[in-house]
Amino acid sequence: MNRPAILTQPVAHAPSQQNLALFRIYVAYRSLLALVLLIMLVSPNTRQLVGALNPGLYMAVALAYLATSVPLVGSLSSRLNQNQRLMLLIFLIDIVAIMLLADSSGGTSSGLPALLVITVAASAVLITNRTLATLIAAISVLAILLDTVRLILLGVLDSNALFPAGLLGILIFGVSLMVQVIAFRLGRAEELARNRASDLYNLQRLNEQIVQHMETGILLVNEDGMVRVMNKASTRLLAPERPVTVEQGRQLEDYCPELAYQFEHWKDTGVHRAKPFTVMEGTPPIIAHFRELQPNSHREALVLVEDYTPVTQYAQSLKLTSLGRLTASIAHEIRNPLGAISHAAQLLRESTELSAEDKRMADIIQHHCERVNQIVESVMQISSREPPKPEYLTLTHWLAVYVEAYLKALNRPAEVVIDCDYPELLIEFDPENLQRVMNNLLDNALRHSKLETDRETARVVVSLDFISHQCHLDIVDAGAGVAPADQPKLFEPFFTTVAEGSGMGLYLCKELCEINNANLSYHPTSRGQSCFRISMNQRAL
Repeated sequence: MNRPAILTQPVAHAPSQQNLALFRIYVAYRSLLALVLLIMLVSPNTRQLVGALNPGLYMAVALAYLATSVPLVGSLSSRLNQNQRLMLLIFLIDIVAIMLLADSSGGTSSGLPALLVITVAASAVLITNRTLATLIAAISVLAILLDTVRLILLGVLDSNALFPAGLLGILIFGVSLMVQVIAFRLGRAEELARNRASDLYNLQRLNEQIVQHMETGILLVNEDGMVRVMNKASTRLLAPERPVTVEQGRQLEDYCPELAYQFEHWKDTGVHRAKPFTVMEGTPPIIAHFRELQPNSHREALVLVEDYTPVTQYAQSLKLTSLGRLTASIAHEIRNPLGAISHAAQLLRESTELSAEDKRMADIIQHHCERVNQIVESVMQISSREPPKPEYLTLTHWLAVYVEAYLKALNRPAEVVIDCDYPELLIEFDPENLQRVMNNLLDNALRHSKLETDRETARVVVSLDFISHQCHLDIVDAGAGVAPADQPKLFEPFFTTVAEGSGMGLYLCKELCEINNANLSYHPTSRGQSCFRISMNQRAL
């Protein structure tokens, strides 16, 4: 599965790893040097160049020098380079060995003391203590000068040999100081680069955490429509039943054909008009936006998906606020003539001169005045709706107390069964709002059950959806259900299937649910019976 490149965590001991590599190179160098110097003595073509003054000493020192490389080669996997005292001892051995080999070969005239330049340069890199590195250079210069003076006193060299020895000493000191400065600056640059890499890694991890915990879903999609990376929010909105790790690497169409269609349209035309859509029935509406990444060979794009429910709720709130002010004014204006009509109908009905037919007409006027007044009362309730006062309620206990009080107030034979397997389940809801919603839904359920079975019965079923993290409160009746053609209009104001109904009950119930962060929907049962479901989202659990 393709994934975007990400930074790796910087190695905590990167400098020691580099020094270990340099130490291994130096051990290989000194081993090869000892072997070459030994071969030069035994080879007929180069025998006259080395060991001219004392071949026996040269042979012994060369063999000893080669022997010291054996334990060093065997310990290359360890971190001997971190022991500064051991490193100082190794370089002192190298200085002594090279000077003994040079002394047995004629001193500075043999050219072997020049090998100390490499030794001093290596010590300036591998020994982090600049004082010890300078001490190595000083010992090397002192060893060259003392050996030159000794050979002059023995008559092997003349006094002119002091000048090249001095120049070599100056060169050694210069190389040591220069390499120390370069090594120090390189070390600071490496430390700075390591700190920057660590900062970038931490920043990347922070960005990953921010992206994963954003409410907006983010998907990285290539030009073929394959999702390379998606965060938790996008999984929750597009595929709540599957984990994130399973979802990555699928085609965009596997999540939602409408989303894939909008993506292809945007990719082909470069224009996108955001249009809300749902992934499946019962899921909240979402809206998608598309952003092209910086021009690259992969032509990847970001797909941003957001829950559209807060937007619709806010728009609904604004609409209801404006509508509430208008309807409140209209309802107030209707009340005055309605009261006059109702009062006149009552007086007319009390007249002794009315015939039976006229009294029947007066009854119709009075009845419909009461019905219009009920509609006005419902409109006034919506327009003057107060903010909810949510409380934490133990649902099982609250339902038991409520149903008992409801049946007692009903004062007629009726049966309401509660089915809840979660005695400790807590919900957050305004108890007064919930009571009003339940009153309306149970009234409807009992009425439709009586029409179908001649018995007023209803069931209240509580269930949990662990995928969507919602609590479902279902009110089920024994009626014939709602016709499919009428189901989309159930929660519209003034829509009713009952001749005596105002058509405002379900609309008011849905509004009360929404202001409590819940949702009221209709789900017919497998037997065609009506089931009104109150779904409380995760914030209400």
